[in-house]
Amino acid sequence: MNYNLISILGPTAAGKTRLASEIAFEFNGEIISADSRQVYKKLNIGTGKDYADYFVNGVQIPFHLVDIVDLPIEYNLFDFYKSFFSVYKTIIERQKTPILCGGSGLYLSSVIQNYDLKEIENFDSIENELKSKSFEELKEIYYSVIKKPHNKTDLTSKSRLIKAIIIEKSKKIIEGKIQINSLNIGVNPGREIVRQRIKTRLLKRLNEGMIEEVAQLIEEGIFPERLIKLGLEYKFITEYLIGKFSKEEMTEKLYYAICAFAKRQMTWFRKMEREGVKIFWLENPDPNLAKEIIRKHYVRI
Repeated sequence: MNYNLISILGPTAAGKTRLASEIAFEFNGEIISADSRQVYKKLNIGTGKDYADYFVNGVQIPFHLVDIVDLPIEYNLFDFYKSFFSVYKTIIERQKTPILCGGSGLYLSSVIQNYDLKEIENFDSIENELKSKSFEELKEIYYSVIKKPHNKTDLTSKSRLIKAIIIEKSKKIIEGKIQINSLNIGVNPGREIVRQRIKTRLLKRLNEGMIEEVAQLIEEGIFPERLIKLGLEYKFITEYLIGKFSKEEMTEKLYYAICAFAKRQMTWFRKMEREGVKIFWLENPDPNLAKEIIRKHYVRI
């Protein structure tokens, strides 16, 4: 197949960014982030913006869709989708290799599986309206917009139903969209190793000032409700700061929440595979193995 994109995906704490940078250095590439929270400015420690990972042999690898939105503005799937194709076009025009990297399953799927999306007016209000519906009401809406459903996993939870409904309602080719054929390399060290890395990384980030980062955002006027909506680190630390948990309770609850998130990420990637997406899996973010896969399969290079 004649691929026109390389995608690096996997659960949190797998080492994706550094691997993507090594690949970009080797193949004259630029990185497009597929992280739903790194788009926000000032969410640094909690989202893991490890800028040092973008330096390889003293050279900074160009990266995109990081630090582009001010809170409390909300950035959604369509915003990412539109931004991706805009950035992708400029990378191709510079005759560079585009490399998509991240762990946000829906963002990755929208590109790799060639969703056809159009902008929905009042996206957030529509999403909130769907969230207010019961599971049975959502099923009725689902069957009214998707006449011949092929993916039974859409019916397993309210969140999946809501995503499926929004995607179906959005179907239309957007300006600038092209057919993507992505060579996908996944990094999955295994559940236990990921859990160990999550714990080590969490303690490190807490020591580096992650709590202070959230406190500063609240001091600057970002409402706790908005931070809680961001999930994981920002949710649990905000709840700690407003007195809901002790620091020890917060740390424990946050650790288990991140582990559960990593599990959901892998569930999403397995779903992509069942839907026909080929992923070349690595146990470790080994740049040599990844480069070997790319040289063998990525025709454009």
